[in-house]
Amino acid sequence: MDFDDSPEEIALRAEVRAWLDEHAVRRDPEALAGMRTYRTRTEAEDEALVAEARAWQRTKADSGWAAPSWPAELGGRDLSPLLAGVFAAEEAHYDVVGRMFTVGTDMVGPTLIEWGTDEQRRHHLPRILRADDIWCQLFSEPGAGSDLAGLSTRALRDGDEWVVTGQKVWTTGAHYSDLGILLARTDPDVPKHRGITAIAVDMRAPGVDVRPLRQIDGTIHFNEVFLDEVRVPVADTIGPVGSGWGVALTMLTNERASIGGGSMYGVDQLVQLARESGRLGDPLIRQRLADMYIRDEILRFLGYRVRTAAASGRPPGPESSVMKLAVSARYEVGGDLMLDIEGAAGALMGDDAPYGGRFQDLFMGQWAPRIGGGTDQVQRNIIGERVLGLPGDIRVDKDVAFRDLPRA
Repeated sequence: MDFDDSPEEIALRAEVRAWLDEHAVRRDPEALAGMRTYRTRTEAEDEALVAEARAWQRTKADSGWAAPSWPAELGGRDLSPLLAGVFAAEEAHYDVVGRMFTVGTDMVGPTLIEWGTDEQRRHHLPRILRADDIWCQLFSEPGAGSDLAGLSTRALRDGDEWVVTGQKVWTTGAHYSDLGILLARTDPDVPKHRGITAIAVDMRAPGVDVRPLRQIDGTIHFNEVFLDEVRVPVADTIGPVGSGWGVALTMLTNERASIGGGSMYGVDQLVQLARESGRLGDPLIRQRLADMYIRDEILRFLGYRVRTAAASGRPPGPESSVMKLAVSARYEVGGDLMLDIEGAAGALMGDDAPYGGRFQDLFMGQWAPRIGGGTDQVQRNIIGERVLGLPGDIRVDKDVAFRDLPRA
């Protein structure tokens, strides 16, 4: 592909910048004291961040920028993934909470467009665009993480309702979400991948118990979710009964591309940190900064590759796992680098640390993209099998009914 902007991209970039200049404030990458990491430690901070993000989401929705690759009739702009990426790249330079609702816009929305009924699309998509409803992903369980298809949360049919019982874990944003897309076991008498159904669940329904998991630095990011005979209308089933694994693959593929396309900080900020810390002349630090720059360039070109595939009518494929794995490595290397630049002060936290502990927050935050959306080990398996064509793992349970599988 041609990496230079086409005339269409040049015109769109100018339009996007003009719109962002009118509605937001451009960040100064050298103003480290004003850096924001969006890690909240209290309920009040959480509520304030959600309110700020919702206001920005609605501002974007009013102009069609909330999900520019969605069809125009569904609230988007009919932009190709390449052109939609222009907006995301420009938005990253502004002081806005721009990616808080990506579970809805980047994952649930495309999944509903592919798998949902007309009524589900008509009801949910406008509310996703304006963040009237915030969504979470009820996939992982204590006994079904990397082996997601081994989930045991069950949904039993009772007339026009599902009765759902089980437990989910690592659910990002569940404590402020309105709806969740749930995977549940609806048929234990078939192999595990074939007995799963996707269901939209009201997170405030009777029997739903959300318990935040507080992290080592005091932040609340993800949660445990307990479901005790939660009644859900069968009409809220997403896709055919028993096709939940296909729904999950659609959502997970979009999630990996979404994670791969994001960035919590840029190389410019690390360079400025080194400058202000008196470390910019250190040859080892300079070498590591160059390595970070190279990693970011690789990610930029991988992003082009993913968006080019989508623009050609191909859904995100294994390349999204390559990009997601590259993002994980980038955050690991960058997290170590930023605290090494700070030296002994890197061991401090909060207001005692340089810049109010913003770089400590970023260091702590590196494990979210390294685990969420599939661990690094899972991504390597996907790349090995689907990209390199290596023999797959031996799966002795592939044709065994879920009910007959041995479980601890």
